[in-house]
Amino acid sequence: MLPVAHGTCKKLMWEALVDVQLLSREMILRNQTSLHEFILMGFTDLHNLQSFLFIVFLSIYVLTLLGNISIVTIIKITPRLHTPMYFFIGNLSLIDICYSSTIAPKTLVNLVLEIKDISYLGCVVQLYIFVTFAIAECFLLAVMAYDRYVAICNPLLYLIVMNKRVCFLLVTILYTISLVLSAVHTNNVFSVAFCGPYKISSFYCDLLPVLKLSCFDTFIRELVLSSISVIVLLISISGVFLSYIYIISTILRIRSSEGRRKAFSTCASHFITVTLFFGTLIFIYVFPSSHYSLNKNRCVSVVYTMIIPMVNPMIYSLRNNDVKQAVKKIMKKKQSS
Repeated sequence: MLPVAHGTCKKLMWEALVDVQLLSREMILRNQTSLHEFILMGFTDLHNLQSFLFIVFLSIYVLTLLGNISIVTIIKITPRLHTPMYFFIGNLSLIDICYSSTIAPKTLVNLVLEIKDISYLGCVVQLYIFVTFAIAECFLLAVMAYDRYVAICNPLLYLIVMNKRVCFLLVTILYTISLVLSAVHTNNVFSVAFCGPYKISSFYCDLLPVLKLSCFDTFIRELVLSSISVIVLLISISGVFLSYIYIISTILRIRSSEGRRKAFSTCASHFITVTLFFGTLIFIYVFPSSHYSLNKNRCVSVVYTMIIPMVNPMIYSLRNNDVKQAVKKIMKKKQSS
């Protein structure tokens, strides 16, 4: 009788375990279907600084819009700037406008309201748009490095190699790839079941903070996220690195110091932008999740979502003689009129 009783007990325990698992899954699915919004917890621990942060971020966003719109407008109305280099700079400004506008308005609203919520659909859309333009900027910076390589290493063939058709094709390809990879990232994050409380430890819907709300182990999904990020960064940084190796070797062979100075000056702005942008992305998306820290990642996120889009127009205008000359001509025309 003992073996029979033991077997019956074991069977009952197994059935009870299965029932518990089914019940837990049912509860998770029920919670998932009732999920309508997330809470953004990015700056809730800085309650006394909410007004100050609002003023700072509003100023940054206004400067970002003014700077990037000015760059696009100057390039558009100045025939002298209708070259491949400024075509790509114009696209960089458009990207900075788009992905900073995806984050900043909602952040500003949440800083002045008691409720820091964002709808489920709004979170999906915000993450998708932001990741799309972040990836697009990675590839665009690599394309801009290749453009400088052709201009310095093959100046006689520059306008032939980098003709309008090639420029539009490169931009179309990088936007298409960015849309596809962003869709993969977004599906990877939002195809999981989330458990409450639905509080995102960031001031916007970012990949890792949202993924950490999952009810299950996210190691595989984090691995996919890191793998795609590493591939994108490797391709982009390799393109930049190889281009600059050839550029520097060509510049060093220039005999006149004035010629070397001019060649270096055309690359300096791009190099500063590359260093700032890739450095922050590597810190957040390539390091293992065990290094994830709210305070550190929040500061770095502010840099590449708000500071870099604001700084880029300054880098390309203050260090660029063509842009400064174009601005002077526009100002003279306004004064004369």
